[in-house]
Amino acid sequence: MKVALIQMNSVSDKAANLAAARALIDRAVAEEKPDWIALPEVWDFIGGDRAGKLAAAEEIGRGPASTLMAELAARHGVFIHAGSMLERIAGEDRVHNTTVAYDRSGREVARYRKIHMFDITGPDGTPYRESAAFKPGETLVTYDCDGVTVGCAICYDLRFPSLFQALVDRGAQMIALPSAFTLQTGKDHWEVLCRARAIETQTWFCAPAQTGPHTVGKAPKLETRMTFGHSLVIDPWGHVTARASDGAGYVAARIDPARVGKVRAMIPVAGHRVRLG
Repeated sequence: MKVALIQMNSVSDKAANLAAARALIDRAVAEEKPDWIALPEVWDFIGGDRAGKLAAAEEIGRGPASTLMAELAARHGVFIHAGSMLERIAGEDRVHNTTVAYDRSGREVARYRKIHMFDITGPDGTPYRESAAFKPGETLVTYDCDGVTVGCAICYDLRFPSLFQALVDRGAQMIALPSAFTLQTGKDHWEVLCRARAIETQTWFCAPAQTGPHTVGKAPKLETRMTFGHSLVIDPWGHVTARASDGAGYVAARIDPARVGKVRAMIPVAGHRVRLG
């Protein structure tokens, strides 16, 4: 099974982001012929202000971002794990941060809403309050991709190991983590945490990421924030098998589902786990 991770520098211009995503997916398909393609977190719109996010959000299946992903999956005959998109919530002044996955026919096969909200103060004092604009989800999600069970998570979920153990309990052999990690936290924590989750869960771990600057706020109070990039494919032993360079683009790798069983047989942690509490 061949995978391709799309790395983007999305901005607060939805039309531009959709055009960039289409071009990168078309290029990855032409050059690598993958079976499964994943995009980063909030690939359709990042930055801006709260009003901009609400305006950019869409009803999944009826808006331009989700329609484009279904169209591209069907046209190319690939699975598309559509990173995360801004999903409109009827009657709410917040949106969901939502992963939608499509099969080779363009049919929706999974929808996961990010559970853990990034409400922190960064090392430089910058506040991040994701819950001000986003409503958390509550449900774990897995889906089948040509016989491989894929578990869904998004960005800040990475810091909560219990979520990933729960995905393994549901049969996950590969985990997808679309992200927009900040530069400050990413340079110290991104690879360490991704490899740790792969080792703990003994799964293939695919983490497509945002890279570079985006602008938040509204004039005249604008602020530039940086995302870390370095999209990763990690095997069940914790080895990085593919890594994106800086800038927008993609990285591809081959996944051997049988490696999951081999690693789990060598160190059978699932059978040794003691459930505490």
